[in-house]
This record gives sequence, C-alpha cells and structure tokens, in this order.
Amino acid sequence: MLILSVESTCDETAVAVTENGRKVLTDQIFSQADLHAVYGGVVPEIASRSHVEVISRLADRAIAAAGVKKSELDAVAVSYAPGLIGAVLVGVNFAKSAAAALGIPLIPVHHIRGHIAANYIAYPELEPPFLCLAISGGNTMLVDVRDYTDLRILGQTRDDAAGECFDKSARVLGLPYPGGAPIDRLAKEGRDDAYILPHPFVGENPYDMSFSGLKTAVINLAHHCEQTGETLDRAGLAASLCRAVSESLVPRTMAAAAELGYKKIAVAGGVAANSRIRADFAAAAEKAGAQLFVPPLRLCGDNAAMIGCQGYYEFLAGHTAGPELNAYATMPLEKQIG
Repeated sequence: MLILSVESTCDETAVAVTENGRKVLTDQIFSQADLHAVYGGVVPEIASRSHVEVISRLADRAIAAAGVKKSELDAVAVSYAPGLIGAVLVGVNFAKSAAAALGIPLIPVHHIRGHIAANYIAYPELEPPFLCLAISGGNTMLVDVRDYTDLRILGQTRDDAAGECFDKSARVLGLPYPGGAPIDRLAKEGRDDAYILPHPFVGENPYDMSFSGLKTAVINLAHHCEQTGETLDRAGLAASLCRAVSESLVPRTMAAAAELGYKKIAVAGGVAANSRIRADFAAAAEKAGAQLFVPPLRLCGDNAAMIGCQGYYEFLAGHTAGPELNAYATMPLEKQIG
C-alpha cells in the first residue's frame, strides 16, 4: 500500500511516500528554522505562509523522488493535530484536496502517534505492546502502546514540554533557535554538577512531569549573573540542565515499564536526539535487561514518513475521514478521528 503523507504541524513542511507502514520511498522536508531564528522561536503566521508557499511543490518532488505515479497512490495521510492551528490547516486542506482529486482515502493521523511510529521505520522488528516516552517541543508524555492504534497516556507534563525548556534556556544562554542541538553541544564542554537545578515532584501521579520550574531556574540563574556581574558557566549550566531533564524522564519511564511488565521501551520526538538522554536511557535499559528503541536523528524531528507509517495502521483499523476533516490545535492522544 503506497501512502502519500503530509506533515505541517509546526515549522517543517514535509511530504513522504511510504509503503506498507515500514518502508520509506522518500521523505522530503523543508525546514523553516532559518525563517524563525531571528525571532528566537516559531512565529505562527510566518510558519503558515511558508507551508502554503512550498507544500504543493514539495509533494510533486516527493512523488517524483519515490519513482511512482500519482495513479499508483492508494491513500493520503495527514497530521491533523496537535499543532499550530494555521500551520495544521495548510496540511489538512492540501491533503483533503489531494485525496479528492485522486479519488483515494484520506487518513487522519495524530502527530504524537506519528512520532511513536518513527520507531517502526527504524526497527522493523518492533511491534506493540511497548512503552514509549514521546518528548518534543510541544509535548512530553509516557504512552502505553498496547496496539498500533490503541494507546493510553500514563503520565505527561503538567506545563511546559521538555523541548520548550531547552529552547527557552538556549535563548538566555545566547544560543540559536532551535535550542536543543546547541545546548547538547555546549553541555559536552561542561560539568553536569556545576549547578543544582530543581527536579519537581508533581501531584499524586508519579508519572506526571513539570518543566516550567526548571526553565525558570535556568533563566533566573542567567539573569542573576548578568545583573550582578558574576561569571556564568554556560557550559556547566547546559550540562546541568541536560542532566536535570534526563533525571526527570528516565527514572519515570523505567518505573512505568517495570509496573507494566514491559521489556520493550521506545523514545520518540525531537528531544530524543539529546545525547545525554540517549546515553542515560541506554544505561538504564541495559541495567533492567530491557530492549531500547530510539530512532536515528533524522527520524526524531518532524517528518512525513512517520505520518505515513502510522497512517497505514490507522487505515487497517478503519480510521479514514472525508472532506469534513478539520485541523485541531489540541487533541487527546487516545481519541481517534475517523
């Protein structure tokens, strides 16, 4: 089954062609990072306009690169939520038009389900059930993947996502946007015990998380040094931040896996590219005798291949939509449209 898939929930426009949920024929991505860097974050209006400008040409390029004809496509999959509403609308409307013009089914895919599915591309042997930590700029959640389309949230951030914490911290450290990779590189030059940073305990659910206090602590430290003339150990603060984020994520994930009796643990999303988090998960999984699945860096960020992969399993489950499909800024992971 050949699926043309579309992703436009934030600042990447992506179109891919995938086969049977596991094989990627092509994944074309246009990044807007340079457009937003001057502002230190994503500007929704700029993101939406850029999607409009490139999405049609990107789709043509993807079909040509895949070496298929439009008549050979079996369905169109699109990320319909969550995301910046204007940006998501561009992708959804393009996908609806493409599906209607080609006379093929339209498959709505939840963006976070797509991130989890990136592991199916990287690891053909991976099958549910397993536990997945989905960590990105907009979401941080522990997910019990009971089946390809049967997912349950065990815990999630109560406020900021882990990626948001990295991006805002990077700004006060004088690093460019997006901040995850620059902080990761800077952290390798510093000591992770240079600063003591908070590790919040959140309410009665041991698997819920919070990163707003951590973000605020980093910002306050940087401002304090600026105002008092003290020298800020930028590398040490970056390393201490990576350690604090990892220590909020890894133990919770391992505890949840033990409670469920799972020996397969996956990590997904842009923050999964962080080298400290990857190393800590590798060590924890080895100690627990668990298999760890972390996608390669090219599949950690937003892409359309992951949408096509998850779209295949949504189609098998009978989840399709018509021209009434809408875009949503928020949507529970467990809820399925179609």
